[in-house]
Amino acid sequence: MPNSTNTIEVKFKPKYPKAKKIIPLILTLVIILADQITKYLIVKNVPMNTIGAEFFGDFLRIIHVSNPGIAFSIGHGWSLAARGILFRIVPLIVIFIVLGIYFRNDEFTQLQRWAITGIAGGGFGNLIDRFFRTEGVVDFIDIKFYGLFGFERWPTFNVADMAVVICGILLVISFIFAVKTHKAGEDE
Repeated sequence: MPNSTNTIEVKFKPKYPKAKKIIPLILTLVIILADQITKYLIVKNVPMNTIGAEFFGDFLRIIHVSNPGIAFSIGHGWSLAARGILFRIVPLIVIFIVLGIYFRNDEFTQLQRWAITGIAGGGFGNLIDRFFRTEGVVDFIDIKFYGLFGFERWPTFNVADMAVVICGILLVISFIFAVKTHKAGEDE
């Protein structure tokens, strides 16, 4: 009869519990909702190509424009077929690949997970417009840029664009710190 004090119980805990991968997806949903609600409000309340409101003089304006292209209106003059493939299908595939990597990788930090889901939320927000708004992506935040980089005003953007940029910057910074931390650990 085995002695119970000699029995070793081994429980395997996953290195990364599923909740740590699922919970950041809340950010994806929040960004999609915030993006689509703000776009809906702009479409309903601000006529196309007009200024709805100005703040701090003309520094910040809420306007209603649509962008059939991508960032900085690149590709707005391309054929509908080319835009459909390059601005709808390719980004959709890329987002699903990124999310596939997100779920398979156990090495991402929590900051990296939140940043990736924020980028995915912004990507899905703009893809919804590309698939369901014939005129293109609704943009409405217009900021004075004082001639920097040749722009009197920065190209108009939306909540999804902000999420992609902010979360993208956070992701790059987190990778830089991870590499520095890894190299510092190797040097010791």
